[in-house]
Amino acid sequence: MSPAAFDFTDQVVVVTGAGAGIGQGIAHAFHRAGARVALGDVREAPLKRAAAALGDRAFAQVVDVRDEGSVTAFIAAAEKQLGPVGVVVANAGIYPNTAVLEMAVEEWDRVMETNVRGVFLTCRAAARSMVARGAPGKIITISSGAYASGRAGAAHYCASKAAVVMFTKVLAMELASARINVNCIAPGFIRVDSEVSPLTQEYVDTLTRGIPWGRAGTPHDIAEAALFLASPHADYVTGEVLGVNGGAMAGRSHLPLSTPAAGRPTAGRPTAGGKEKAR
Repeated sequence: MSPAAFDFTDQVVVVTGAGAGIGQGIAHAFHRAGARVALGDVREAPLKRAAAALGDRAFAQVVDVRDEGSVTAFIAAAEKQLGPVGVVVANAGIYPNTAVLEMAVEEWDRVMETNVRGVFLTCRAAARSMVARGAPGKIITISSGAYASGRAGAAHYCASKAAVVMFTKVLAMELASARINVNCIAPGFIRVDSEVSPLTQEYVDTLTRGIPWGRAGTPHDIAEAALFLASPHADYVTGEVLGVNGGAMAGRSHLPLSTPAAGRPTAGRPTAGGKEKAR
């Protein structure tokens, strides 16, 4: 679907980590769908560029999602400028790579504070506003396929994204009576600007070979999922994890056939003898 398939006219949407990459893509998608969008990021320069690209119906403020006061001030300022928040996307996150034996405690803490504490503070601030107004709402967290599949050099990142998934599920239960949907998007490999995510070509090529869809994802792919989860089409969806990964989590698609065969099997197609081969 395109943003035109959804209508968020006059709704207020908050997106953290919106200065670039996935967050910027999500903010732009909601803006194109008619929303008033509050963009938050700890980096001032890219945040200003992202907000300027949207023009009207946009508000931007530097926010450090690790800091309770900063998050509270951001949500309050967004509501003052744009109106009551109805949708929040807790996207801000970092993903350094360091092996456990070489990892400094400070790096572990920085990842946990940004990726877990930041999601908690953002969601709590927005949910408190929604509940105080007695208004339904949509909360979306951003995890990663790393919550279920480890990667060398990313123990802190993988652990943080697993924590985001469980936080989402518990928050969904707690807010169900207030009719606030809480769901999680778990992106697979998403290509973003090298400034945001510098990757070696070897890593990119190896990872892409394991994606059945045959390509890396884009911020647009994640934005489409966010639009759906924030829309009335997902009113009965809560506490779920939506994987957006081109089939990468379906299995080990990079492996060849385990037995000699004339060609790859086609699902549901009978064999030459008229019977389907037992599996």
